[in-house]
Amino acid sequence: MVSRSFCKRREMAAVFPAWIMVTILVLEASLVMGGFQASLKLERRIPLVSHEVELGRLREFDRLRHGRLLQSSGGVVDFPVRGTYDPFLVGLYYTKLQIGSPPKEYYVQIDTGSDVLWIGCNSCNGCPESSGLQIELNLYDPGSSSTSSLVSCSDQRCNAGVQSSDSGCSGQGNQCSYTFQYGDGSGTSGYYVADLLLFSTILEGSMTANSTAPIMFGCSVLQTGDLTKSDRAVDGIFGFGQQSLSVISQLSSQGIAPRVFSHCLRGKNGGGGILVFGEILEPNMVYTPLVPSQPHYNLDLRSISVGGQVLSIDPSVFSTSSSQGTIVDSGTTLAYLADEAYDAFVDAITKTVSQTVRPVLSKGNQCYLITSSVTDIFPQVSLNFAGGASLILNPPDYLVQQNSIGGAAVWCIGFQKIQGQGITILGDLVLKDKIIVYDLANERIGWTDHDCSMSVNVSANLNSGRTEFVNAGQMSNDGSSPDQLQSIIASLLNMIMLAALLFP
Repeated sequence: MVSRSFCKRREMAAVFPAWIMVTILVLEASLVMGGFQASLKLERRIPLVSHEVELGRLREFDRLRHGRLLQSSGGVVDFPVRGTYDPFLVGLYYTKLQIGSPPKEYYVQIDTGSDVLWIGCNSCNGCPESSGLQIELNLYDPGSSSTSSLVSCSDQRCNAGVQSSDSGCSGQGNQCSYTFQYGDGSGTSGYYVADLLLFSTILEGSMTANSTAPIMFGCSVLQTGDLTKSDRAVDGIFGFGQQSLSVISQLSSQGIAPRVFSHCLRGKNGGGGILVFGEILEPNMVYTPLVPSQPHYNLDLRSISVGGQVLSIDPSVFSTSSSQGTIVDSGTTLAYLADEAYDAFVDAITKTVSQTVRPVLSKGNQCYLITSSVTDIFPQVSLNFAGGASLILNPPDYLVQQNSIGGAAVWCIGFQKIQGQGITILGDLVLKDKIIVYDLANERIGWTDHDCSMSVNVSANLNSGRTEFVNAGQMSNDGSSPDQLQSIIASLLNMIMLAALLFP
């Protein structure tokens, strides 16, 4: 069968001179031969620590991140994603932002457990100067950006942040400021600035364009504790919470983005993935309501099934209150179960596989010696939520490979428990290899399994109505995409056609 593009070339050859057709063919060939791929070129694996890292140390990393669970028109905006869930390699996902005039690049962790975007500033005390992630760290300098301005205490945005404990005013200099203190004494503090965010927007037909919008974000002047360490250092934290100071809320209020964002965090082959302001569309999506009036993304977990059998856990263990509940948090590497549910969960898995594998305890963690594939031995786990939505976990979604002993692989339960607390946290271990949609407008969260190296369809529902966008997440590292290059070719073709008419 002759392709439609070949037929078009024959028709065009009858109308335009040969030199025009040669130019078109060369341009299309350069598009194919130039090495542009259909998916993101994602971050390669970076061995930071030994594969012998203890789960206790990983829990400590997560405990620090849990401090970020702070108490108290256009098109689809598309961000590149780097990093991996693998706790022995990177243990976090991050993206790259361009801020200021002229714009500078900053790497920030993707964190749905907090609200505020903050970046280390040039006057920072304790900000890391290098990163084991092999990325270049940059400090934001308000004085080097012609569009930067300070945010005063009288600013309406600052007042809104006070209500959610995301901002405050000391009265000194009338400067809107913040202090985020974490459980072990580490933390960050600074002041708020406003500047332009440069971002890629996917337009109708998957064409892309650069856009800018003013945003308010934190300028960190002090970091303490583990935030000062370089092994997994980034420039800051990109909070994706639902409060007014989050970037998604700011862009939504400006009519630039819908009140919905989605991610697909790739768990295999070096990680990376997709992050968009918009709703990823998939036919098998299931949704569950957000628990209303909560500062975080709380879900109503009703029960847990192991191998199709519902565990005997009192449902009140999962109820939401000021001290317990189930939270979706991309800033957590592993996953955590409420204290009263943890033992029943581990016991059910161990009982299911005890005839096939050898259970062992490793530094207080339940592990197993395995000589075959975990997917052939371990059962599926189902987290069952309100509205009949179930999050199905295959063995790699709740197990972590620790090391090897005598030819047998040591796999450990990746779910941990926070001693004496009723909090369940769904971190990257269970979020990876799934499309996760945070639909703030309809107060729900949805998910489905997906190969996060593949393209996705995205919908943005702005005031002007519902618009479909295709192939989000396919931006290359330099911001180009096959569709964008095709549009360039189309523009050049129009210029060539015009030249042929004017100069036959």
